[in-house]
Amino acid sequence: MASVSYNHVSKRFGDFSALKDLNIGIEDKEFLVLVGPSGCGKTTALRCLAGLEEVTSGEVMIGDVVVNDVAPKDRDIAMVFQSYALYPHMTVYDNMAFGLKLRKLPKEEIKTRVENAAKILGIEQLLKRRPRELSGGQRQRVALGRAIVREPKVFLFDEPLSNLDAKLRVQTRAEISKLHQRLQTTFIYVTHDQTEAMTMASRIAVMNKGVLQQLDTPQNLYDFPANMFVAGFIGSPAMNFFQARLVKEGTYLFLDTGDMKVKIPESRAKIYMPLAGRDVIFGIRPENIHNPQFAPPGIHAEIVKTKVDVVELMGFEILLYLVSGNTTFVARVDPRTRFAMGDNVELVFDMDHFHIFDPGSDPENPVAVR
Repeated sequence: MASVSYNHVSKRFGDFSALKDLNIGIEDKEFLVLVGPSGCGKTTALRCLAGLEEVTSGEVMIGDVVVNDVAPKDRDIAMVFQSYALYPHMTVYDNMAFGLKLRKLPKEEIKTRVENAAKILGIEQLLKRRPRELSGGQRQRVALGRAIVREPKVFLFDEPLSNLDAKLRVQTRAEISKLHQRLQTTFIYVTHDQTEAMTMASRIAVMNKGVLQQLDTPQNLYDFPANMFVAGFIGSPAMNFFQARLVKEGTYLFLDTGDMKVKIPESRAKIYMPLAGRDVIFGIRPENIHNPQFAPPGIHAEIVKTKVDVVELMGFEILLYLVSGNTTFVARVDPRTRFAMGDNVELVFDMDHFHIFDPGSDPENPVAVR
């Protein structure tokens, strides 16, 4: 078992910086997920840890050892790729045992490790089959088994569920979470899917353009995003953003978008009072916009008039795509709602749950104000 550290790690490919001064400390037995859009640097970070890429500067550590110059085979890690990378001419048993045979482990130990891994993954009955006789989910389990038998200090996963269909992704996601609990080993997992990240991770590292944006627990990322990028990336549908001005009227503070005007509760107004008179970004999640008929009791509710553009019936919820003047936004409302396309309606903003971002802090990625 081992902790992992990225200390001021940078990686350049020619003039392109894939990683910029990356600092992450991953605790022993932690399940850390690196998440972000394509090209954000998450896979490069994983490959630098695996030894498949050389870092340009900085240190990568496994435990107390700097592994920058350690060969990949000597880093005591196991990696599961997006492609299963199974040998088609070998049985499942031989695919799982291959790495152990290369290390010249005794036959009995190899047999014990393979059978134990197969039992953990529920593939004991598949050991004599070849990859072509397996489903996608079964092949992914074999790839996991090949990593488990090595008994490494650290498991690395590079988008391992991308090739699976939606139902199988959910099932395998749960299996990987249970596997982490059973093995009690450090897991580092790369994905572009924020749902995978939120449901599996102990902590999540959100990345964009080679820069770590925020490192925190899933709930804290959702409740307290550090900036607009994190706020928009975590959550589905994404957070709504409005160009607004903070307006002070008497002792009250309002957010005025030009098309709507909502009052900030007094309990939170003092935080934003220094920004009164300034332009800000107002953010609110779709799940915090309600049909007034079914709004939760006791919230600071601000009524907004809007027009329904599109209705998506999801069964357990309804997504409303709305237009208010020049502003478009999304609401996730109670399934008992009976709004139709073209209706002029009133909705409730839950002003106990909103965010303000200051464009003056960074025009490209405004920082949250708290």
